Amino acid sequence: MRFFRYCAGLLIAVLGFAAIPAHAVDGTSFEVGMGEHVQLYRVGLQWDWNKKWLQTGGMHLNGYWDLNLGYWHGDRYEDRNASQNIGVIGITPVFRWENDNKKGIYVEGGIGASLFSKTYNNNGNRMSTAFEFADHIGVGYVFNNNFDLGLRLQHYSNAGIKKPNSGENFVVLRGAYRF
Repeated sequence: MRFFRYCAGLLIAVLGFAAIPAHAVDGTSFEVGMGEHVQLYRVGLQWDWNKKWLQTGGMHLNGYWDLNLGYWHGDRYEDRNASQNIGVIGITPVFRWENDNKKGIYVEGGIGASLFSKTYNNNGNRMSTAFEFADHIGVGYVFNNNFDLGLRLQHYSNAGIKKPNSGENFVVLRGAYRF
């Protein structure tokens, strides 16, 4: 029951951010990921920085804020006969090397912060804090209709704040739409 109250609170918080005038939100995303004995599902809202740093050869460095709400389902919790379900909310500044028209191929990376509904303990992978860092590198393509399809390598860890800290890695498929 506590898990559902936590998720409801996170949903209310995300909806509160969504209540910001629509012109302020620049994109939305849905992600699915696979780790070792764990699946990740995540939705997000993005706010573009609209910068053109290091502009050269028709490309530049830009970035965006990614506010996301996720759900993890671990299929081997502690005694290996139960599952673990965790809600996660996170915020990540993402740097993206992209074409000047924001279409076509891109490379990106980010390091952000995440808050878990409870500590993660799945199939021998344990993270002893509910606060975790989330970093990723990824590649993708933005089509002419502003649909963004990407692939990420995602890592969660508490950076040694408290032991144990085995972390968790994911391969994530991301679909997004830029307004």
